[in-house]
Amino acid sequence: MRAPVNIICVDCGGTCHLLARHDEEFEPGDPVAYRCADCMDRWDLVMPDHDDEAGAPD
Repeated sequence: MRAPVNIICVDCGGTCHLLARHDEEFEPGDPVAYRCADCMDRWDLVMPDHDDEAGAPD
């Protein structure tokens, strides 16, 4: 699965950009890094399981 190219920064509301190649494939549980263009914060997210994407209950 591919990670979103951009996410919204939780701290400032700016745009965070994916630090990996946009066409890179990730597996559930893989870490994915982003950097905010506005505040320069780094966000490391974990790719969800396929069930998590569908909104399945835990």
